[in-house]
Amino acid sequence: MVIDKRYFWLTMGLSSIFLLFFSLNAPANSMTYEQKLNACAACHGVNGDKPVVPSYPILAGQYEDYLVNSLQAYKSGRRIHPIMNAQVKLLGLTDSDINRLSRHFSKKKSLKGLAE
Repeated sequence: MVIDKRYFWLTMGLSSIFLLFFSLNAPANSMTYEQKLNACAACHGVNGDKPVVPSYPILAGQYEDYLVNSLQAYKSGRRIHPIMNAQVKLLGLTDSDINRLSRHFSKKKSLKGLAE
């Protein structure tokens, strides 16, 4: 898989700004579910169907158990992705958060506007 350097640096820059913003403004344990949902939307799109970088996955319409397992794997370190491992820890995602986020995105319609 070849990654365009522009997307890589854009991703790293956006992630760094986002992580810094949240680390300065709210400890993870005081973040609301809505703030955590907005954190996901910042990269994956409000409905999880329009990622800001083409290499980011579309969350909308994914199987709920797949999303739960993926987030749990990022949280435990079984699945390695520098941005997602940091996000899960920074946001302080609880099992309840993971279940709610997974349910939310699994119920969204996938691939909106793909042919536009």
